[in-house]
Amino acid sequence: MVAKAETEVSNKLDTFKLVIAIAALFAGIGGFYYYADESLLYRVLGLVAVVMVAAGIAFTTATGHAILSFGREARAEVRKVVWPTRQETVQTTLMVVVAVIILGIFLWLVDMMLLNAVQMLTGQGG
Repeated sequence: MVAKAETEVSNKLDTFKLVIAIAALFAGIGGFYYYADESLLYRVLGLVAVVMVAAGIAFTTATGHAILSFGREARAEVRKVVWPTRQETVQTTLMVVVAVIILGIFLWLVDMMLLNAVQMLTGQGG
């Protein structure tokens, strides 16, 4: 019973934090355009600051913690990947290029044959 009450309060607080973060984003975007006469550098720096504050607020919620956790796990998985060597990458790229060229020539020949067939059937080809 107490856990349910704490969860409801937590959910309401998280929702409030997300609303505040979204409101801060809208205020930052509005300020960016409201102060159109000011230097672009200052407006961009202000917008970046507002986005960082809004992100900081959003990351304090349960959803924000889940996103951060997902990012950490994804980074750990990327570190486990065995990346190909430069030689393997070049060889694979060359094989793909050759295959694309061969397939392109084949499709061009098929297109030419079909064009000739259609011209003969319609009487447009000499």
